[in-house]
Amino acid sequence: MDTLFYQGNRAELYKALKPGDTVILFSGTAPRKTADENYPFFASRNFVYLTGIAREDLIFTAQITEGSVKEILFILPPDLLAERWTGSRIKADEASQISGIKEFCYTSAFDEFFKNLCEKNGGTLYMDFDKRFETEPDNETYILAKKVSKLYPYMKMRNIHGYIAEIRTIKKPCEIEAMRKAELITRDGILAMMRASKPDMYEYQYKAEFDYALAQHGVLTPMFPSIISAGKNNFCIHYYDYRGIARDGDMVLNDVGAVWDNEGTDVSRGWPCNGKFSEKQRLLYECAYETSNHMFEILKPGIPMRDVDTLVRKYNYELLHDLGLVDSYENAGKLIWHGGAHHVGFDTHDVVNVEGKLTQAGMVFCVDVGIYCEEWGIGFRLEDNCLITQTGCENLSAIIPRSIADIEAVMQ
Repeated sequence: MDTLFYQGNRAELYKALKPGDTVILFSGTAPRKTADENYPFFASRNFVYLTGIAREDLIFTAQITEGSVKEILFILPPDLLAERWTGSRIKADEASQISGIKEFCYTSAFDEFFKNLCEKNGGTLYMDFDKRFETEPDNETYILAKKVSKLYPYMKMRNIHGYIAEIRTIKKPCEIEAMRKAELITRDGILAMMRASKPDMYEYQYKAEFDYALAQHGVLTPMFPSIISAGKNNFCIHYYDYRGIARDGDMVLNDVGAVWDNEGTDVSRGWPCNGKFSEKQRLLYECAYETSNHMFEILKPGIPMRDVDTLVRKYNYELLHDLGLVDSYENAGKLIWHGGAHHVGFDTHDVVNVEGKLTQAGMVFCVDVGIYCEEWGIGFRLEDNCLITQTGCENLSAIIPRSIADIEAVMQ
């Protein structure tokens, strides 16, 4: 991504606002883990999407006026002692080169700025309210909102989250290119696991192969915590223990992704740890493979996004029904445990706005076909990343072996 990308994202956002509105976004802060240790910092994705900067304790403000926007980025002041421990803090010229923002203040000036804003300018405050559960602790946004309610009750507050989600829904060309790079890195990680695979291999050894392959590209943290399991552990959809052993004949399930320039992938492959599909594994895998191929044949602009999950589920059900494993569509949940599509981008389950929308060129979402047959002791999923194009779609992760023949060839 370059400066124009982040400037363009902000310009799109401002179109939805009016004079007198003010946007306030926080980059976030790392929560405490234990004793004097914090968790690794992970910046707000919306903050990064609008600024390109993933540094802790920053504040972005934009005041909309008639015909112009006044942008300010509040950065941490120099602190030689703090920087000795945690590294250099971003300087105004560095931040400007990345974001295109021209005006900067130190964070110590924010309180006075905010007081003047509320007392003199009034208007509507737009902030990123994104709690999923009421029990989540308040972050900087919610703390500020409580302050506004107490001291400046005449100020209106609105949620900017949905506006940004709308912009994030359609990926720009530079985002697609970053995803392609991330797919290549993901491929290297999955190939490393396939080639190392053997009976009696620990799940953490598979994970080590994947992590090492990503690190060769400078990707030190995957897009999301890798899901890598074997045998009975495959029946835990989000499994993170890594202590199991792949016994001879077990399927290895992985749900993994690399990230490049903030854009990520989400890819699943399943294979027998010994490199050769059994008859039952082959039967179930072909159901997933045929379902996935069918989806990439039919997906194109103009399909209700809400129908994509159903299309995956119904096609997969018919194939499983033909095998005699499920007697009716109402009972498909016996083998099909989760949805078949979610958007991917700056987040693994990307924050987008597809409510009531048709698929459009530039959307990127997963085609995720999972089959969990406890009766046969076989569970896996085949998940690829689908880019909707002007005339159809493209499987961005087709470069990663996905057919039985290709998987077995790699593992030989």
